[in-house]
Amino acid sequence: MKLVTYRASVEAAARLGVIVDDLVVDVAELAATQGEDLPDTMLELIDAGRPGLETLRDCLDRAEGRFPAGTATALANVRLLAPIPRPRKNIFGIGLNYVEHVAESAKTLDTSKDLPKQPVIFSKPPTTVIGPGEGIEHNKKITQQLDWEVELAVIIGTTARRVRKEDALRHVFGYSVMIDVSARDNRRAGQWIFSKGQDTYAPFGPCIVTADEIPDPQVLDLWLTVNGVEKQRSNTRHMLFKVDDLISDISSGITLEPGDIIASGTPEGVGAGRNPQEWMWPGDVVVACVEAIGTLRHPVVDATPQ
Repeated sequence: MKLVTYRASVEAAARLGVIVDDLVVDVAELAATQGEDLPDTMLELIDAGRPGLETLRDCLDRAEGRFPAGTATALANVRLLAPIPRPRKNIFGIGLNYVEHVAESAKTLDTSKDLPKQPVIFSKPPTTVIGPGEGIEHNKKITQQLDWEVELAVIIGTTARRVRKEDALRHVFGYSVMIDVSARDNRRAGQWIFSKGQDTYAPFGPCIVTADEIPDPQVLDLWLTVNGVEKQRSNTRHMLFKVDDLISDISSGITLEPGDIIASGTPEGVGAGRNPQEWMWPGDVVVACVEAIGTLRHPVVDATPQ
């Protein structure tokens, strides 16, 4: 299933929906028409676990594509928000997780040319998250090196603590797309959180695809363009540490909880690794896609204080 958080109108409250063909079906409203009870937010559905998803699937099956009035809206007529508009915790970011990206980073950034022996983990605060179409803020008083990174996002469904690699994927609720925006000139003594943690630096969406539809997250093409020019194209099979490695490693010391998000790293082609280097500026449009999930499109906007 493709699950979304959406608004049916500018004034409407955010709701939980599921995409069916060219419609967004309101999860709670559909359930109510069948005498069932389902939540109206993504985090609550994640908390409901497998029984919640099974109930939703049963409701969709019973509807057979004929949705009662008030339960479905044309996808073209809604505004999609970030699937989890406000994560409960910082996003777990993974650095240097594609071999070619390690090499390009070593040439232009202060990172080692040697492949990491363990995942490189940083974090992005919940305030970094924006939904489809929202502006990526460029503050020229802070950065002159705003960069792009397309990534597969992993959403945790059940508590994972000291999880074995072979059991790790059982804890995944679903997958999404994230752009890990980075101000390369804002790294401080090797620390990345200010570089990667500023407001709007985590475009996220357009949906969460449930894990049953992506049994192998290591076979997905991903790409990114800036102003229509392709900058990144790769496949998740080239990850140095696979999704199950990441869950096992993080959970060895940090409990992963339902709704937690892991941004699993980016392939080669970032602006910092180009010759000459390239950066995003106000007026640019960045588009990112992960196969089987969807596409994000975001303008870069001037947010320089006057």
